[in-house]
Amino acid sequence: MLFEEHVQENRSYFLDKVEEISRKLMIAPEWLMAVMYKESKLNHKAVNSTTGATGLIQFMPATAQSLETSTTALKYMSNIEQLDYVYKYYRPYISKLNSYPDLYLATFFPVALGKSDSFVMQTSSLPASTVARQNPAIDLNKDGKITVGEFKEYCYKQFDTATQNILKKKV
Repeated sequence: MLFEEHVQENRSYFLDKVEEISRKLMIAPEWLMAVMYKESKLNHKAVNSTTGATGLIQFMPATAQSLETSTTALKYMSNIEQLDYVYKYYRPYISKLNSYPDLYLATFFPVALGKSDSFVMQTSSLPASTVARQNPAIDLNKDGKITVGEFKEYCYKQFDTATQNILKKKV
């Protein structure tokens, strides 16, 4: 499985659970591994010191609370335990997870799921400039806004061609 060498604890059980969750979500396990790799390098103890985002998919504090936990609790969970919250987070999006970029978009900016490539990532309370400023690596053309198309391109950026081809396969 992609990126399995980055799983530092409980590797065999972790990979089995990723397979199980992926079956339930009807996605390729490689997609889930790629999202977790890009978000945390598969380090379940990873914490963003600026936002407080924590864990495998970088749960934001409000997201953790909506899942009836906290970023503090997530930080102290094993990678196996945290996968239960990864599944719980993605479960409402099952019908919209048709590709690796869809899965990653559900993580990064779920409001944009199903939108056209020209859709600018913003909300009434979160300006496009803030989203771009906080995520400069995703604002590929450096115009102060991130579109769904840019995000899709970013999803594959930094991966070699073989990995990109694996991630582009449909389930």
